Amino acid sequence: MIQVFVTGGTFDKEYNYIDGKLFFQDTHLPRMFERGRCTLPIDVKTLMMIDSLEMTDADRQIIAHNCFRAKTDQILVTHGTDTMVETGGYLSEAPGLENKTIVLTGAMIPYAFGTSSDGFFNLGSALSFVQVLPPGIYIVMNGRYWPWDQVRKNKKTGFFETL
Repeated sequence: MIQVFVTGGTFDKEYNYIDGKLFFQDTHLPRMFERGRCTLPIDVKTLMMIDSLEMTDADRQIIAHNCFRAKTDQILVTHGTDTMVETGGYLSEAPGLENKTIVLTGAMIPYAFGTSSDGFFNLGSALSFVQVLPPGIYIVMNGRYWPWDQVRKNKKTGFFETL
């Protein structure tokens, strides 16, 4: 079983065509798994729907607590890209997660934007990596994985890169 925790981020944002603003409604993950014909045993739980720039340590504690309580050692967290690395650091310090493989992934373009979104690709990559990586906290973006402390988001290019 793979536990998937939804926290929001660009991944799950919707676009309001009237005022041009992005907002949260509900997670796209169940539709994405169905569209991708995923046959893995997956449990999806929404923890929060927030922009990662608004995420606090209290929010990160909720993520850590749920990872700790998860009945599986394979956990995927959808997360906003701006503070994904900070959450990885928080989880690396949380007690009781040492034997779990936790993968954080997100998107630069909302899934609701269709084929221009990188979310579908990143989700598929994250599902693969969470099954084969040893215990640890990882960031998965752009078809690659990194230990949480060996990566950064390049805010000029929009890609993640090795430190």
